[in-house]
Amino acid sequence: MEEFQLNVNGKNIEVKVDPNTPILWVLRDKLKLVGTKFGCGIAKCGACTIHLNGSAVRSCQLPISSVGKNKVTTIEGLSENGNHPVQKAWLEHDVPQCGYCQSGQIMSATALLEVNPNPSDDEIDSAMNGNICRCGTYTRIKAAIKTASKS
Repeated sequence: MEEFQLNVNGKNIEVKVDPNTPILWVLRDKLKLVGTKFGCGIAKCGACTIHLNGSAVRSCQLPISSVGKNKVTTIEGLSENGNHPVQKAWLEHDVPQCGYCQSGQIMSATALLEVNPNPSDDEIDSAMNGNICRCGTYTRIKAAIKTASKS
């Protein structure tokens, strides 16, 4: 076990874990931030997407030892009241069905809009590639991203 200093959702946090522990399990099990979901465990489905210094990354395969001083943002840190423009657009377009993938979808969408505030359809498809929605709400996801881009 080693001690790690993290910045999670703007707060400095200290945890003691095995250095190979994926940040997903640190967030869920140690910090009780359960909005980030475990999906496939091999970084292919996107349910575990978080931000590392604003970039979307898969947390299930990212060992805590690789996080360092980087800023970690989870769905809980996106906004205190669920009023981030992407979250509001998600509700406006009634995106969630089962909801399991939605935090990862939202985190990927917000990372996209941070670097490209007015993405084309192809740019949205490219950025969201790898975020799997078993319910098939891709059309609504794209519409919500376009709405959020106008906010």
